[in-house]
Amino acid sequence: MRALPRHPLLTLALLVAASGLSASSAIAQRSSAEPAPTQSATAQNADDDDLINADRPGIADGSLTVGAGMFQAEVGLQDERRADEGVRTRTRFVPTLLRLGLTDHLEARVESNTFTDERATDDAGASSSESGLASVLLGFKWTMFDSGGDARRSVGTIVRVAPPSGSNGFGTTHTTGDVRLAADWDFAPKLSLNPNVGVARYEDSDGSTFGTALGALTLTYQPTPRLNPFVDLGYQSLEEPGGTWALALDAGVAYIVGRDVQLDVSAGTRAHGVSPARPFVAIGVSARHQLFHRREQTTSH
Repeated sequence: MRALPRHPLLTLALLVAASGLSASSAIAQRSSAEPAPTQSATAQNADDDDLINADRPGIADGSLTVGAGMFQAEVGLQDERRADEGVRTRTRFVPTLLRLGLTDHLEARVESNTFTDERATDDAGASSSESGLASVLLGFKWTMFDSGGDARRSVGTIVRVAPPSGSNGFGTTHTTGDVRLAADWDFAPKLSLNPNVGVARYEDSDGSTFGTALGALTLTYQPTPRLNPFVDLGYQSLEEPGGTWALALDAGVAYIVGRDVQLDVSAGTRAHGVSPARPFVAIGVSARHQLFHRREQTTSH
């Protein structure tokens, strides 16, 4: 949001003296032409400058952290469907991201798909189901550059490590993880781009590990500071050892209620590969709470 212009009182006084007008008439004329913003309008602008900024629901993660002392939880419900060699699979899980601001530019992160339920049905109508816990990723985000201002540009890095964890085929037996660079660029009024690039070490369904390159790009339109429709894509150079590349497309909208709660809905599909779902839908909620305030440093004179 642009800051409200300051009243040029010194310039006004000089003009009054030069023109021979009385100060009272000049102030009365200016007051009727340009009423000062009300206290409620000023408070609204301040609120719009301090809104929750969640990483969900887009594929790309943002470059900014939650701020010192802030705890933020981002929870969703995702439904994915796949069809492969006559078997239709439906997977539902609860993606969860917990973020804690250690400083204004550094946050700790815990992330997982948590409880996962999968049901498979073949062409003959026979079905089977399995449920379990997904692996847990521990990591951090560091905002390395933030220009601030209206045409904001920022760059951060996100590091995640997943020790062996999870159950019933939804977890991992090796240590996996990824490293990504994330950026945000407000390149036009109400439009922003959010690219991610990185590398990862993942584990396939057979327990074999492999390296892959990652990429994501989100385009967001903001008709208001609280309404955020978006489209994005996610790229993975290798789905499994000796496999092909994958590309997923996604679109949705997020809406901020008050200052500290965001609601979202999104849907997407795969454009290439086997691992992305076709289609997938998700809903989610994100909320934040100030746990502690950073102690201000004082200097003695």
